[in-house]
Amino acid sequence: MFEKEKLDQIKESLDTYNAKVEKSLAKNPERKPAFESGSGAPVNRLYTPLDIADFDYTTDLGMPGSYPYTRGVQTNMYRGRFWTMRMYAGFATAEESNKRYKYLIEQGSMGLSVAFDLPTQIGYDSDHPLSEGEVGKVGVAIDSLADMEILFGGIPLDKVSTSMTINAPASVLLAMYIAVAEKQGVTPDQLRGTIQNDILKEYIARGTYIFPTEPSMRLITNIFEYCSKEVPQWNTISISGYHIREAGSTAAQEVGFTLADGIAYVEAAIKAGLDVDTFAPRLSFFFNAHNDILEEVAKFRAARRLWARIMKERFGAKDAKSMALKFHTQTGGSTLTAQQPENNIVRVAIQTLAAVLGGTQSLHTNSKDEALALPTEDSVRVALRTQQIVAYESGAADTVDPLAGSYFIEAKTREIEEGAMEYIKKIDEIGGAPKAIDNGYIQQEIMDAAYNYQKDIEAGKRIIVGMNKFQIKEEAPKGLLRVDPSVGELQKQKLVDLRAKRDNNLVQQKLEALRTACQGDANLMPFILDAVRAYGTLGEICGVMREVFGEYQQSVKL
Repeated sequence: MFEKEKLDQIKESLDTYNAKVEKSLAKNPERKPAFESGSGAPVNRLYTPLDIADFDYTTDLGMPGSYPYTRGVQTNMYRGRFWTMRMYAGFATAEESNKRYKYLIEQGSMGLSVAFDLPTQIGYDSDHPLSEGEVGKVGVAIDSLADMEILFGGIPLDKVSTSMTINAPASVLLAMYIAVAEKQGVTPDQLRGTIQNDILKEYIARGTYIFPTEPSMRLITNIFEYCSKEVPQWNTISISGYHIREAGSTAAQEVGFTLADGIAYVEAAIKAGLDVDTFAPRLSFFFNAHNDILEEVAKFRAARRLWARIMKERFGAKDAKSMALKFHTQTGGSTLTAQQPENNIVRVAIQTLAAVLGGTQSLHTNSKDEALALPTEDSVRVALRTQQIVAYESGAADTVDPLAGSYFIEAKTREIEEGAMEYIKKIDEIGGAPKAIDNGYIQQEIMDAAYNYQKDIEAGKRIIVGMNKFQIKEEAPKGLLRVDPSVGELQKQKLVDLRAKRDNNLVQQKLEALRTACQGDANLMPFILDAVRAYGTLGEICGVMREVFGEYQQSVKL
């Protein structure tokens, strides 16, 4: 894009500028000896065309909605309609969460995002001994189709888009959702939404895994195959960098490790006999939004461009939708502070703007009190209003990719893309993401980054307002949401009632059919769906798969 003669002139001007700055520093020194991004990468004083001298508009940028999708996956982006404002919610019982969902819809939320409690996430019923004290605490307790019916009671599933943050037992919760829709008269082909269904990042960063790698990947590819035929509008996986970033990764690591996981899923599906263009259009991604707004915008753009190139060049995808990286964003939970929680409203606003300027397809904004407890209705409303203010008042959504062409943004986009690609190459050398996870490479890289970040905070090199600088004397927080401990007993009684009412012989038949299918190579989704329709519980269904597949044991020595 730039003529050599012009670049030479800019180089002369830059040298003159730098000489002037160096003279002025004797009287007016800079705030710190070195400037770094939120990920610790150096930030230059000034960016010029010299930083993107070999930048090619057609191959590096292109038009929105066209390869390589740097500028967005939709041609008109938010001028057509805003991103989906999807608030993450779920706590206590299905009844209480249903009330919160209806409240969010009344307040203008465009989609639901379900948080499940820890027992549900690891495939245990509420009456299992390991569930004691955890029922309903960090999300809603779902033991059976009966709970799912209550959770979505009065919410038309053909009208809303639902995201479910569920991984190891994703097949079971998806089956429950399909069965609830059937009871509403909604056919599977009308359902829209996403299941997270990303088990590799559980081994890396989050820990709610159940089964070993191989059967877990089988379940995921079974879902790909089943949904491509039966639930075609459903996003079958949300390949998640969010938790990788929450664990302490840099921006480049978040992109590199997330896309490496994506490569592993695509390879597994192809190995299972699926054509790439039959399932890849329904892949989606999930990223974090941190406070360094410009680095975050560049990160989102780099992820899109890199994935487009991977799908086209590595996997030979032909369908344009297979190359277009669609992603959901959540503001950074790990950036929130328990100190001066009102400051978190500002942090979330910055992160919201980063996600919008970066071209997200949907967004969840964290509430100010989430460093202390589950959010109250008031704080959830403020978090939702943050999105609405950015959408309707900021002007950021009125033009597509407004920061394109910025010397800094384009240089940073390339820097993150190249850094992420280096990680992908290293993981390829190891033998792919599953092997890199098993030998601890990815976990170690993240831990090193997290350690360095924390060292910077403790040394005062990195300022966190209200935590290590600008502190005030604070009273103990008031008005936090607390989950009633009786929720566990209520869920246990529901299970007693369910087992007394259902056809237990039918349940056993369906569970045995599932067991046989697990021992073979059939697609497991129809068998899981049959067990769900008979009101087999989550724990019973996962229990059968535990018996056949075993459980994953973290054996990595780091």
